[in-house]
Amino acid sequence: MSLAASDNERYTYHDYLTWDDDERWELIDGVLHSMSPAPSARHQFISMGLSAQIYNFLSQTPCRIAAAPFDVRLPKGDEADNQVDTVVQPDIVVICDPAKLDDRGCRGAPEFVVEILSPSTADKDRTIKLALYENRGVKEYWIIDPEDNTVTVHLLGPDCHYDAPAIHAGQGDIKVATLPGLEIDLDAVFR
Repeated sequence: MSLAASDNERYTYHDYLTWDDDERWELIDGVLHSMSPAPSARHQFISMGLSAQIYNFLSQTPCRIAAAPFDVRLPKGDEADNQVDTVVQPDIVVICDPAKLDDRGCRGAPEFVVEILSPSTADKDRTIKLALYENRGVKEYWIIDPEDNTVTVHLLGPDCHYDAPAIHAGQGDIKVATLPGLEIDLDAVFR
């Protein structure tokens, strides 16, 4: 099935499961969002460099890491899977609650989400997904800009809103607040 991203219809996870695997889509509050073409080589190198460090750290914990494409269903409440209207594929996710994992991916907010900007998705990652992740309770959201080698960190405060973001230059070490003890070597990520 070929879909038009300008379509005004609302969709659910039930619809999502019927679509062709040849096209990648995300649903945010029932609205269809086309995924960009395959990411750039630099995007993928950053993703792998970061994923490797996280994976090695998590090897002795119950937490799991996944990289796109990996479906994250973000229900608004306790609706059935086929009624969930938000399914995203972040570049990197960390899930520490095994009850959120199933054969289809993750249901519920991961502890930690990373999006690596691409020209066609940068605005969505900085606005729509930022609001979505905050609203659905993602504790830590990183936005990585491969153009200027920066990492913008959003942490969920006690009021369930993101605190003012911290922006880090792409060098030195940066702590992952939701994974105590993990420090990411940004020099290795951006090399």
